[in-house]
Order: sequence, then structure tokens, then C-alpha cells
Amino acid sequence: MIDIALKFLATEMNAYLFARTGSSLGGVALGRLVDDTGKCAIKEQSLGAALVNIDEERILRSQVPDTVLVDGRQVMRQPELKLNLTILVAANFTQYDIALRQLSWVVTFFQSHPGFSRDRNPGLDPRIERFTVELQSLTFEQLNQLWATVGGKQLPSVVYRLRLVAVQDVEPSAIHPPVTEIEQAVNVL
Repeated sequence: MIDIALKFLATEMNAYLFARTGSSLGGVALGRLVDDTGKCAIKEQSLGAALVNIDEERILRSQVPDTVLVDGRQVMRQPELKLNLTILVAANFTQYDIALRQLSWVVTFFQSHPGFSRDRNPGLDPRIERFTVELQSLTFEQLNQLWATVGGKQLPSVVYRLRLVAVQDVEPSAIHPPVTEIEQAVNVL
């Protein structure tokens, strides 16, 4: 699900950027920001996006397994795992003003698209119900630590959190025959 959600987001961002700029130059590529030698892995004159953190959404965590009726059998699945994905979008342009302009388009994209759902975005994979996107405001120290962790020199960038990307295994954890009758217990005093 993580890869599907991020690929969908990159595709939507690229369509938005193309519609606004009329050029595929400066599109978003999903992948590593820095290679093993510490050099920038983002192609010149483009944007790069990378997953920098995954954490569980514990507030909306379900404790009870899901049960559904499939082919006359009661199928039990463990509750879905809701994740928050933190992504870093960086601009690698030789001209600083163009990098800032492209980054501004990214911010504008997320401002105009704060959430994605199947009913509003038909291109969203059917296994993903919905997710929202929030701008993360990092301090100078946090931003410095993030780029140090990534292993590269800081580029103009912005950090967003995708909330509630759900992961669900398709294999059932248990299969039971359906409940067909209910017996009433008799209390004897």
C-alpha cells in the first residue's frame, strides 16, 4: 500500500505541475534523494520525493478483528493498520528562483488537494479508501537533522505527512461457518 499511495501521489503532482507549467520539465520523481556516495540522486532541473518516516496512527487504531461474510462463510481478518507516511519533496535546480517556484507549485498542489479519496479521485487504488496530507513545520534543528540523516546537502524542500494510509492483509486470519441460529440461555434460580 505504501508504494501504491506514493506512486499515486507522484502521478497526481506531476499532472498538476504539467497543467500549471505546460512542461514536463521539473516533474516529481519518487525515489532516493541521495545515492550511496552522498551525491544528489535527484535529476537536475527536477523535483524529488522520498519517504523519510513511517509511523502508526494509534489514536484511530481498531482493536477488534473485522468479520465479513464471504461465500456463506464468516471470514475474520485482523484490523487494518493505519499508517502515517512522512515525505520530503526537494527541488534540484541550477537556478535558485526556479527551484523556489517549483517548490511553490508543490505547496499549492497540496493546499488545493488536502485529501484524496476514491469518490473524488477515481485513479486511487480501490484498496486505499482515503488519506489526507498535512504540511509539517520543522524547526531549523529538525530540518538539519533530517538532511543529515538523508545524507545530502540541503536543497529547497518541504515536508508533508500522509495520514491514514491503511494496510490490510487479504488473507483471512480465521474462517468460521456462519451463525444460523441463536439459542437462548435459560437461567435456573
